[in-house]
Parts: sequence; structure tokens; C-alpha cells
Amino acid sequence: MYPAAELLQTEVFARLPESMHLTDRPSTWLAARHVKMHSFLEGPSFDRAGNLWCVDLAHGRILRVDPSGNFEVILQYDGEPNGLKIHQDGRIFVADHLHGLMLLDPEHRTIRPYLQNVRREGLKGLNDLFFAANGDLYFTDQGESALENPTGRVFRLRADGQTVDLLMDGLAGPNGLVMNRAENVLYVAITHDNAIYALRMEPGGAMGKVSRFIQLSGSTAGPDGMAIDDAGNLAVVHAQAGTVWVFSPIGEPLYRIRSCAGLRTTNVAYGGVNRQSLYITEAEQGVILRAHLPYPGKLMYSHTDGLEQR
Repeated sequence: MYPAAELLQTEVFARLPESMHLTDRPSTWLAARHVKMHSFLEGPSFDRAGNLWCVDLAHGRILRVDPSGNFEVILQYDGEPNGLKIHQDGRIFVADHLHGLMLLDPEHRTIRPYLQNVRREGLKGLNDLFFAANGDLYFTDQGESALENPTGRVFRLRADGQTVDLLMDGLAGPNGLVMNRAENVLYVAITHDNAIYALRMEPGGAMGKVSRFIQLSGSTAGPDGMAIDDAGNLAVVHAQAGTVWVFSPIGEPLYRIRSCAGLRTTNVAYGGVNRQSLYITEAEQGVILRAHLPYPGKLMYSHTDGLEQR
């Protein structure tokens, strides 16, 4: 249907040191999947100092990687952190499958629940999150949803920190999410449909129509984390395929970024000089990969001063 995507290579930016491998520690998340892994890296996000934050989903750890690639455990707690994004004011929000939306205090290295219920109903199991330019926080509530159990949801927590809107229900594994440059379309990775959905946003924030924007094929999983660049191109992680695809704003495949490590690519974030490098968490070997791209990533909410326009 389309010409073959240009192949881009990766390099290992950082590797979780063996001293931080947890091979004998019990993990209910790993036990449920019948696997043993020393870590499961996810949720990359850069702070203003150039540090890359990420999570270890398998063992409830919040990690920070300095610009030289050195890992540090910020805290470990009884949870399943899956996604992480940084607020404009420096607060760090974590999507936790067990506890809901969590708030991390990076200075005191503490974490506490921020949102555990919506309209008196418990959350199923959060997966990922994204801040819009106005401070609204979008997040996926995946739970154990799949094709045979399409119960996943997408929510928006307004910038007031109080108002929560249910944007979509009945999804087969909603995962990563990001908005287009104009922020009038919310892209959502639907892992178990192996597709990216486009949720159109009406003026004022009301939901418009939903369409299937990209249909992937292959992999025993599906799309995971996503990121957008300044040209409107969409980077999509293809989990368990060792691949990140980069699609044009109209859905044409431009680049295929191959993992030089394992197949369990999970999530992405733009960073580095001029934000022109894409950093990729890979969970099989516990590494962070890096690929260089022609366009810089879109400036994240964490790096704005409140004056930027959508």
C-alpha cells in the first residue's frame, strides 16, 4: 500500500547495571505473566535538567537516568507504575496499574495516591498519560481489557485537578496516548486491536467522532507508547516487535526504527540536543535505546512556561 519505510538504527544510550537487577524478588506482575525478568522499563520522560525518568513496572521502582546514562533508583514502593509524565511545575504523575494516578515528589522521594476513583467507581488499572498544553491530563484505564473483554477507557482530568471526563469506553487495551500538534486529535494505541485510534476533539473539549487511524500487523502484542514531533509525525512503539514506527500526519510510514537490543520495546520520549533524538525503553534487556531523527520532538508540557500556544 505504501513504499517501504526507511530503516533507522539505534544505539544503547543506557543499560540498567547488574547491581540493580532484581532476579529473586517476588513480583505479582511477572507471576501473572509467567515470566522472570530483572526489570521491565517503561514510561520515559525528560525533566528540565536533561534527566530521563522511567519506571520499572515489574518491581515498583521509579528510576532516573542522568545525561551520561547512569541509573539511580529514586524510590521503590508496592505498586505497578506503568506511565510517567512531568507537570509544568515539576510534579511527577505516575499511572499505576494497582493504585490509580499517583503523585511523586521528586525532592522528598515520596509517592502518594492522587486519583483512585472516578464518580465513586474504582479505576481498572491505569497504563499511560499525557499532558495537553493547557494542563489537562489524559490517561488510559486499561485494566485487563482485550478483544474478548473490551472494557478499557480513556479519561481526561481537567487542569483544575477536580473535573474528570470519560472520553471513551469499550476499548480492547487502551495504552499509550498523545495529541497531534493542533491538539484537536487524541491518538490512542489500542494494543489488542493492533491499531491507533484517532479521537477528535471539538472546540471546548467535547468528544467528536472516533476513527481507526493506523492498522498495524504482526507482533504478539500491539502498539504501546507514542510521541509526536514538530512536523506532526507520530512515533509508535510496536511492542514485542523490537520496532518503533514513525508515521506522517496522514498515516504514511516514514521510518522503521529497529531495536539493537531485545524485542520488548515499550515506550518513547524525545530528548537530547534540540530534542532530535528518540529515546526508547526496551524491557527485555533493560536498556534505553537512542535513534537520531530529522525533526525535533514537540515541546512537552513539562518544558513550557505557560506562554506557549497550542
